[in-house]
Amino acid sequence: MSELPKELAEIVDDFQAVTERERLELLLEFSEELPALPQRFADHPDLLEQVVECQSPLFLTIEVEPEGQRNVSLFFSAPPEAPTTRGFASILHQGLNGLPAEALLAVPDDMPNTLGLTRALTPLRLRGMTAMLGRIKRQVTERIQAPAV
Repeated sequence: MSELPKELAEIVDDFQAVTERERLELLLEFSEELPALPQRFADHPDLLEQVVECQSPLFLTIEVEPEGQRNVSLFFSAPPEAPTTRGFASILHQGLNGLPAEALLAVPDDMPNTLGLTRALTPLRLRGMTAMLGRIKRQVTERIQAPAV
């Protein structure tokens, strides 16, 4: 997992170190750890992008620091009754939040497949996490290429 940032590599290692059934339990634990959406976004849901590939409603946005390493902050909104979707969002949050844009963009697009959930979850659910990662990377690219205002 050398191409993954340290935090994300540790999460992937945790998933790979347990049985398939325990992976689902671990995913549910992650779902309980997804931070609440800050009020500035909760009051303005129009600032979030929906990830339509997710089976449950999931919205996300990012912020990129304007200078230096351009660290990225991630923000997600997913209903409590969608533990799989929340779990995926929480994994991405814990593994990528605060990273420099360059490190985040280097994460392989197929990273969700490394969690070992391909037999435990439907391909549609895994596609949702892959789509989340894709949206994050696209937003990061757009923000770092945008002219300074």
